[in-house]
Amino acid sequence: IGLLQTPRPGSCGVHCRELHAGGERPTPSPAAAPERRPFSRVTPEDLAFFSKIIPGRTITDPDILETSNVDWLKSVLLRPQTTEDVSQILGYCNSRNLAVSPQGGNTGLVGGSVPVYDEIILSTALMNIVLNFDSVSGQYRCVFESLSLFLEDRDYIMPLDLGAKGSCHIGGNVATNAGGLRLICYGSLQGTVLGLEVVLADGRVLDYLATLRKDNTGYDLKQLFIGSEGTLGVISAVTILCPRKPKAVNVAFLGWESFEQLLQTFQRCREDMRLLNTHLKLANPITDCPFYIVIETSGSNPTHDEEKLHQFLEEAMTSSQVIDGTVAMEEAKIKALWSLRERVTEALTHDGFTYKYDISLPVERIYQLFTDMREHLRDRAKSVVGYGHVGDGNLHLNITSPTKDPVLLASIEPFVYEWTVRFQGSISAEHGLGLKKRNYIYYSKASLAVALMGKIKTMLDPKGILPYKTLPDDLQ
Repeated sequence: IGLLQTPRPGSCGVHCRELHAGGERPTPSPAAAPERRPFSRVTPEDLAFFSKIIPGRTITDPDILETSNVDWLKSVLLRPQTTEDVSQILGYCNSRNLAVSPQGGNTGLVGGSVPVYDEIILSTALMNIVLNFDSVSGQYRCVFESLSLFLEDRDYIMPLDLGAKGSCHIGGNVATNAGGLRLICYGSLQGTVLGLEVVLADGRVLDYLATLRKDNTGYDLKQLFIGSEGTLGVISAVTILCPRKPKAVNVAFLGWESFEQLLQTFQRCREDMRLLNTHLKLANPITDCPFYIVIETSGSNPTHDEEKLHQFLEEAMTSSQVIDGTVAMEEAKIKALWSLRERVTEALTHDGFTYKYDISLPVERIYQLFTDMREHLRDRAKSVVGYGHVGDGNLHLNITSPTKDPVLLASIEPFVYEWTVRFQGSISAEHGLGLKKRNYIYYSKASLAVALMGKIKTMLDPKGILPYKTLPDDLQ
């Protein structure tokens, strides 16, 4: 279930500051890069070694590097094709004390996949194969969209769907514990991932490619790597549970006058349009409304599913909860309606510089963050808009300005994080911490929990060659 909210003036303001659950929260510093650790620098001998084990796939051309590393052109780009390639590369880098930045599709939004200084970029772009597939699960190293097409040809689907599906990688999805559009139906990757193959920092390969749905023998180690953002190891293969492709899919695009009405309809269901129109020329299929929601249903009986959906919509319309709406059953129209939700990020790029926040909140608090943020910022921001997943309380808050504005940023942060923690939310629902949010982790995790994370990092990567830029300053 996708949620869109159109810009309009807010009404009230809240500012808060609270103590952290584990004691007083450390004062976070801006999202500046941590100091470079005393790593070695790449030498001609290093390049010769890499060229020997992955001939033709050791890249130093600045023009090619720019696509993987926008801000810095001092790195080396390595493109392994196999787990053995990754193992040899990490083993060598560990012995030479060379820092490594693993990178999948480079579609993240928190600066987690690009090097900060001169780290070696380890790209999984060529590890794009399906190892095998059966009627229960498959082992994958694949670009997400090609994997989805592979499954659909066999009457299965991926348990998650993402706006960046054309370029993101399944290993990166797992490393960031991506949520996506199907979470409310199929659950998170922490439940659908059955097994992993991970190359550790010293080059050892952890073969955890289980296909069992139940295995209660000792610690479930794969959970350490799901959402670890590449800091503990490089995910080289995934076993994932894939549901059958639904025989019937229906999509409803509905509009409301108030957020309270939206929540009422959402409860019944369970028992940013201006930018899209202006910048992407995507037509609004219904009348203009302050709030929009996209609901997708799937099932095994097209006639039965269609009848249930129309009954639900009729009740919602007659109760005056819904202002207007439209339904799609054909694939082309379904894709057109979903594009209104999936292309909001693209539309925002045309509205100026965008400050992005990925917040998890109790569903009833989602719109309050909009109104409070608008009141707090007033005319300092060009737009305060958002979209997200109302089914799981995930809000993508977007604040735009004509250009990058440090004064505006200082007004947003840490206000947005303080507001979120006041209402028992999380500062990162699905995007991860990366470089941008690393020093704000204490708003969502107790000091003891963060300290334990640091100990796990030290145990699995004692030299710290895998990304350390996601750790808060006090664990550097």
